[in-house]
Amino acid sequence: MADKIIVSGVGCCLVDLLFTNIDFRGNKIHPYLSKKRGDGGLIPGHLVFQEEFEKYSGGSFELALNKITGGRTYENINIGGPSIVSLINLAQLADKEYCEVRFYGRGGNDELGQYLLASLKKTPVKMKDFKLINNRTPCTVVLSDPSFDSYHGERIFLNSIGAAWNYYPNELNDEFFDSDITIFGGTALVPRIHDNMTSLLKKAKSKGCTTVVNTVFDFRNEKENPSTKWPLGESEESYGYIDLLITDKEEALRLSGKQDTRNAIRFFINKKVSSLIITNGTNNISTYSDGRFFNISGLREMPISQKISDQLKNVQAGDTTGCGDNFVGGVMASIVNQLHYGVNRPDLQEACCWGIVSGGFACFYLGGTYFEENSGEKLKRIKPYYESYKKQI
Repeated sequence: MADKIIVSGVGCCLVDLLFTNIDFRGNKIHPYLSKKRGDGGLIPGHLVFQEEFEKYSGGSFELALNKITGGRTYENINIGGPSIVSLINLAQLADKEYCEVRFYGRGGNDELGQYLLASLKKTPVKMKDFKLINNRTPCTVVLSDPSFDSYHGERIFLNSIGAAWNYYPNELNDEFFDSDITIFGGTALVPRIHDNMTSLLKKAKSKGCTTVVNTVFDFRNEKENPSTKWPLGESEESYGYIDLLITDKEEALRLSGKQDTRNAIRFFINKKVSSLIITNGTNNISTYSDGRFFNISGLREMPISQKISDQLKNVQAGDTTGCGDNFVGGVMASIVNQLHYGVNRPDLQEACCWGIVSGGFACFYLGGTYFEENSGEKLKRIKPYYESYKKQI
């Protein structure tokens, strides 16, 4: 590996508008809850497009949101999105002396776009090809219920794709594919990239890149046909070009078309995914590696951090916005660190340790992105949880 490891990411980058303390069992939200898959209604833990939600609710998005929130304005505005949030966490946990993290994407030339651009400049991620274009900035309204799931917390996402519709595969230049690691994050919310994933992954592998895919709920394909598995690119050949697939349980089941985690894992193994991690909220994560990228490892499970879980119960809070994205960033930071120190095949369980504590730590602040006052601040705060977790397992 070169002296400086280059990590390039493309995918979902947007503005999160966070509403906290929304009672998912309350009367205000009840009329807007989903009755069947893909109908445009709200489901805890899932994403729906704002336009489809309007059709379901029978009125304007603003009116429905006003009723659900009791007329409140959002409590927090933040950088969101499975790609950029994970890359920011990676850049905060890895030493910039030996790791450079880059992002490629699009925003809208509007007020939210200006906020997004200014906020991204406060992070360690380099904006290699990020432009504000003549469209709306991608945005997600996040409804958060910290008391849900015995105070572990949960969210509902209402997304508008906006300018992300206008990012095309041919805009990923040669520099992107000259990276050591390429990460495709939440591409279901960047449709042109997502629909061409097979070609993009194949090109990345042909250039010698390590390829990572972390997924997001694919409402577009869920809406089109809720009874069939979600596509990932032009064909299922995509999976054979993935060194590491990170997905949550629901997404794994929908991508594989299977009814349970074990059969979903068998599907991905048969499709030649080199390694995979499946998260499952506050339940154990599942991991697998065939030995091509990570050390060989059969199917294993790992628990969440008990220390973080106990602290969240004590304060009866848990904004889980960005937990999965920060999990990915923690995994990637560990991979980068292991490669920097000369490990030929990284240890998957070690990488997951950093992912688990990174994801859990995200519950202690509002929104997915943590803004550091000083470089190394976040690592210093997370490290005690890592040390505790290593003792736990």
